[in-house]
Amino acid sequence: MSDAIPFIDLKAQYNVLKADIDVRIQKVLDHGQYIMGPEVSELEKVLSDYVGVSHCITASSGTDTLMMALMALGVGAGDEVITSPFSFVASAEVIALLGAIPVFVDIDPLTFNVVPSEIEAAITGKTKAIIPVSLFGQCADFDEINAVAVRHGVPVIEDGAQSFGGLYKGRKSCGLSEVGSTSFFPSKPLGCYGDGGALFTNDEQLAEALKEIRVHGQSQRYHHPRIGINARLDTLQAAILLAKMNRFDEEVEARQEVARRYGELIREHCLDIILPEVAETNRSVFAQYTVRVKHRDIIRQFMIANGIPVAVHYPVPINRQPAYSRYAKSKNTPMSDRVATEVLSLPMGPDLREEAQIRIVEVLACAQKHALTTPTESAVKK
Repeated sequence: MSDAIPFIDLKAQYNVLKADIDVRIQKVLDHGQYIMGPEVSELEKVLSDYVGVSHCITASSGTDTLMMALMALGVGAGDEVITSPFSFVASAEVIALLGAIPVFVDIDPLTFNVVPSEIEAAITGKTKAIIPVSLFGQCADFDEINAVAVRHGVPVIEDGAQSFGGLYKGRKSCGLSEVGSTSFFPSKPLGCYGDGGALFTNDEQLAEALKEIRVHGQSQRYHHPRIGINARLDTLQAAILLAKMNRFDEEVEARQEVARRYGELIREHCLDIILPEVAETNRSVFAQYTVRVKHRDIIRQFMIANGIPVAVHYPVPINRQPAYSRYAKSKNTPMSDRVATEVLSLPMGPDLREEAQIRIVEVLACAQKHALTTPTESAVKK
């Protein structure tokens, strides 16, 4: 192929939706309500209906939504919050920022999601919340996680930053626990053209608390019954997301086809590669298509050198990061440690063409053969 293959093709998506996006942006420019304009409440209604919950509270990012959820649940200094070490750092970052203690539990090496029995073993009298991450587009086992939480009287916050549109036993991601959180970062399955996020809940009191926290803890103008932050979603981003929702179901289906085709091509061409495993009860939205390979760093260098953009999500577990080394009780996560050395994310998106996938997998097969003849990574660097 002469055309460059992007890791995710946002231009192709925009070209399909251009007319609707442009009209919606122009409408915001015309009415000039750039903060909390009418598109924000319109989007919240669309999203709450989509997930199947009573309340959606949009916000400025998927990180801020996690922070807001913890604040609304009263998490503070000295509390413990259980989460995954194999995720983007935001899941733990918000816990630490509130003075609480992130407690990391190990993952299933096939789904990359936290193991419910590991959560239960980590619960103490200080546990104030559980944040399971629905990683790479697939929901964690929420029936089991919620059962653990109920036994111990602990609320569950789904970090669905990568799984919006995913299904668990017929139910939508972000509607599987007390409160669900997602991100609208541009590369997410539903992404805006900047930062954005949303929270979902059926709890009316919790929804009201989240709305107040979003606007500096304000219940009415200049009346602040609680501590809050500035976490409003821009009206322009809401307008863009409304346009994108018109195609979202189609894109989710397209992602299923892209993932299916990857599986077929990899099984045909490659050896010793572990494909992403989706539980029978789940539908993943494949925010990333992440495989596990031996000699990962050699393969990664080879593919990049041959024009295939790949990424590593994530090379260092959060509990191995310098800023989180103080949390000694969370060191024993061998599965997380192992997969961090093996994961490789391939280009993914609803507009990824079949010929591009064929090229990607051909280069992956060549990279694997190359890795078998390259004894060490140090040899590559010499």
